[in-house]
Amino acid sequence: MHKLLTFRDEKLLRRALTHRSYVHENPGEGEHNERLEFLGDALLNYLSGEYLYNRHPEKGEDELTRRRSALVDEKQLAKFAIEVGLDFRMRLGKGAIRDGGYQNPNLLSSTFEAVLAAYYLDNDSNIEAVRAIVAPLFDSVPEQVVVIRSNVDSKNRFQEWVQRNVSPTPPVYETVQTGGLSHAPEFLAKVFVDKKEYGEGKGRNKKDAEKAAAEDALAKLKRQGLL
Repeated sequence: MHKLLTFRDEKLLRRALTHRSYVHENPGEGEHNERLEFLGDALLNYLSGEYLYNRHPEKGEDELTRRRSALVDEKQLAKFAIEVGLDFRMRLGKGAIRDGGYQNPNLLSSTFEAVLAAYYLDNDSNIEAVRAIVAPLFDSVPEQVVVIRSNVDSKNRFQEWVQRNVSPTPPVYETVQTGGLSHAPEFLAKVFVDKKEYGEGKGRNKKDAEKAAAEDALAKLKRQGLL
């Protein structure tokens, strides 16, 4: 068993593995893992930024930002989840399972974030314990994969255009859930620069919706001859 699944508080691990679709079908199960997912996302952003800062002293802020996005994007986190053995340990509702939930990158990446946060809490909020877990995972990602992904990140490309041509302030994304099922929600994101809307997009999670909004904004700029 991977060290990330070794807990003193088994209830904490259980909650981290529990998706809202499972709680919906089993109301007595208590809390699902979305609060933990929020914390795990913050931890990963910090640790991946620190990892890249130390590993690439020659790189500037823009390049490091692109690489961080690539290192912790949904597809990569889903691979990490499978690598540590989270896939078939996720506690999903029957509908989510029927829809291929054990192979769903969104569910896998979200669960990975939640379990990482739970591990952090189980180790008395010791960031060193989490760093020891994620550093080998980051090391396992081929450099070329990170470079390729970082070159196509739409949110970063749009932000770079904005900061070169409009404002030093990064774009602001407003994202809301617009429908879908508990295990397959739909989100709508709009991206603004200085309160002016530049694009919108839909996705099965907030990250995908924001990426789609950035792609929409880039497409509009290209049609206008501004890109």
